[in-house]
Amino acid sequence: MAKSKSYASEINAAKLMAAGLKAQSARVAKRGISADFTSKLDALQNDARNLDNEQEALKAREKEKTAELKAKMKDLKKMMSEANKAVKLEMEKESWKEFGIGAKR
Repeated sequence: MAKSKSYASEINAAKLMAAGLKAQSARVAKRGISADFTSKLDALQNDARNLDNEQEALKAREKEKTAELKAKMKDLKKMMSEANKAVKLEMEKESWKEFGIGAKR
């Protein structure tokens, strides 16, 4: 099974192809590759490159938000642990459910 290419390498290959087609337009025209075709290929690879760049930026923002969420969850778990201990020490086992605590211990 062949390894698939990354988006960046496919986009770069399209950029090189468009440049080559422009440079050899007279020769490839014999095979049906028009200037319009080459322009569309170039525009398509530009659009794809822009979208790939946007996607990479979004991935970076996602990683930042994930780190932020992990930090908040750590604080939340710490506070919940403290609250659970206080409720279990102070309240009767039968009333723990009011605090969302299962009757364990």
